[in-house]
Amino acid sequence: MTNLEAVIEIGSTGIRLMAFEIAEDSSWQVIDKSECSVPLGYDVFTTGYLSRDTILQVLHILERFKEQLQGWAITETHTHLIATSAFREAKNRDTVLDRIFLKTGFRVKVIDGIEENRLMYIALLEVLKTEIPRLSKHNSLILEIGGGSTEIMLMDHGKMAGVHSLRLGTVLIEQSLKALFGTSSEIHRFLEEFTRNTGTNLKTEINLNDIKVFITIGTEARIAALSLGKQIAPRVWSISKEKYNKFVKEVSDYSVDEVMAKFSLSYTDSKAFNVGLLTYKLFLDLTQAEEIIVTDTNIREGLILSMNSDSPDIKQSFLYQIIASAKNLGKKYQYDELHAKNVCKVALQIYDTMIDEIGLDFHSRQLLEIAALLHDVGMYIRGSDHQLHSNYIILHSDIFGLTKDDMQIISLVAKYHRGAGPNQNDSSFTSLPRSDRIVVLKLAAILRVADALDRSHSQKEIEVSTKIQEDNLILRVKGGQNLNLEKIALLEKGDLFESVFGYKLILEGNGDFSE
Repeated sequence: MTNLEAVIEIGSTGIRLMAFEIAEDSSWQVIDKSECSVPLGYDVFTTGYLSRDTILQVLHILERFKEQLQGWAITETHTHLIATSAFREAKNRDTVLDRIFLKTGFRVKVIDGIEENRLMYIALLEVLKTEIPRLSKHNSLILEIGGGSTEIMLMDHGKMAGVHSLRLGTVLIEQSLKALFGTSSEIHRFLEEFTRNTGTNLKTEINLNDIKVFITIGTEARIAALSLGKQIAPRVWSISKEKYNKFVKEVSDYSVDEVMAKFSLSYTDSKAFNVGLLTYKLFLDLTQAEEIIVTDTNIREGLILSMNSDSPDIKQSFLYQIIASAKNLGKKYQYDELHAKNVCKVALQIYDTMIDEIGLDFHSRQLLEIAALLHDVGMYIRGSDHQLHSNYIILHSDIFGLTKDDMQIISLVAKYHRGAGPNQNDSSFTSLPRSDRIVVLKLAAILRVADALDRSHSQKEIEVSTKIQEDNLILRVKGGQNLNLEKIALLEKGDLFESVFGYKLILEGNGDFSE
């Protein structure tokens, strides 16, 4: 029994369709695909709005795609639409999304840059299977330069070191910067300065000079690899730095018409072709990589894989990278790693002990784990009221695999790990949907208890067992340490837990205190 699904991506330069046949074992193959060029990015990045003509083109293309999918008997419910940077920035996006739904029946999900990174990573796992040993031996940079944004992933010997979505894309550069600077040489100089500054900022996560593996997703690099590179695996090519630079120089003087004719690209893609090639080159020059690994994959495949893969290896790898990214953020702000580890372990123990009564899913457990690891990062700014600084840092940071909504929940859980708990005067809390407010309340209540059990920041690993007995949650700390500080902290911070869950907290141990 096979299942048919389709993904439509509305990007900055066009709308792309892929239809998939998915087998019972979750394996899949592409059965149909189409692409139509639409200058969405050229509208948004110059005026801030999608124009009437562009909207009509989008509706017309989606109607055509709908008819195409009907030939495969793929309905709207099995068609998944995502939109990227152009829609993210369009000031009239809500009204356009409403028109799309009313005219076509399609509901479009506008995804953020970090979600693009997540889908890109999932797609890359599939095509880079043969290259995984190399990724674990060296530092890597994964780069996709789209029409409106540049997505970056930094890997430290296979572990996620950082993710970034930069407001810099080929269309944005070609349209906006050409109008601002005028000449190609000035655009070149701007891009050199931009990439150099980006490299400096990324050094807090990983030194680009240490990167030996440079991986790309993108039309421009793929054309260069097909022209001068070699295939090293199915849908994977390699092109040396020397040959790539030669290709960039060779085509730099091509007109738009010449690019269209030679590489069979649309007018929209051809206009931005040289800008994309140059940007890849400038990022490559920041690293020690001597070749570019070019992949033929996309976020449409990543979305299908994320929806249909039941592979424990993929799920575990994905979770591993989320945690690695969070820990790297903690290191960036010089967090107390052992304290964070202790608090995280205890928080998850409490969560697992009460899992049937908490009523949340595994994703909420992940959010608790991240919040526990990062709850004290605000100490980097100032110890006093550091929970407020933790809230700010987390809210304005990116963690691989987590959405902006996830980061908002985590930032609030960290904010409430000490001091006043959630209240109706906090607009950042009250503006959340009711379901998210419940998640914040429950996770913050658990985190406050877990943090109290390492009040002294003892700089040694603590061992805690938890169990429910009647109306009590018993926390037993192993070892002979004095727990007076922890008992005081629990009195200060346990009120939210007892209010939310209705359990009385009892701390037991062998230290110098009254049991």
